[in-house]
Amino acid sequence: MSEFGGLTAVVTGGASGIGAAAARILAERGAQVAVLDLNPGADGFRCDVSDDGEVTAAVAAVVERFGGIDVLVNNAGIGAQGDVTANDDDEWHRVLDVNVVGMVRTTRAALPYLKKSASAAVVNTCSIAAWNGLPNRALYSASKGAVLALTLAMATDHLEDQIRVNCVCPGTADTPWVGRLLDSAPDPAAERAALAARQPMGRLVTADEVGGAIAYLASPLSGSTTGTALAVDGGMYGLRPRPRAT
Repeated sequence: MSEFGGLTAVVTGGASGIGAAAARILAERGAQVAVLDLNPGADGFRCDVSDDGEVTAAVAAVVERFGGIDVLVNNAGIGAQGDVTANDDDEWHRVLDVNVVGMVRTTRAALPYLKKSASAAVVNTCSIAAWNGLPNRALYSASKGAVLALTLAMATDHLEDQIRVNCVCPGTADTPWVGRLLDSAPDPAAERAALAARQPMGRLVTADEVGGAIAYLASPLSGSTTGTALAVDGGMYGLRPRPRAT
């Protein structure tokens, strides 16, 4: 039997970028995959994670189609730019509502089904921004710091339920969202080069690399891994190399 054979995985924000990569890799490894997204495509489930009614309905529809939920990938999220003065209260509430409370809503709705699974796992998409002080990312960093703390709290709370909870912390990934940020920069090529250079390996992370890490954390083969934050960041968190010679 394949690694995820017989298991159903739900991926929020699964229609593009890291979510799409994770959904594809999980499916390739044998999972039945349910994509939840604002624009899910023909086979997915419409879901706005900031709307509790939509989340509840989408999870119920997944269970009706597939019979249960074994893996939940909380990947849906939005970005924000600027220092602490750059975003008004409404924007702070909006980003935190999607990036943090959205994970709470989907986990809360999926929890009764995860408790019934012998291979239950939750993987939250966090960010290197939870650990490193990135410039002009105050709101986004605050939301991802909350995701890291939430992951550890959830992992502790659900030990007795045998539900493993972990998060993946990508560096700057080459995704459509980052592409849009680059397109809005005064010099997109220079900005891309700067983002690549700040990661010790000298390039952007790929969506497939993050998707592969998500699959590892979700896998039944990783049964002793819980409460872990896995960096996929080209060495940005832990390495301090000497500057490259010019």
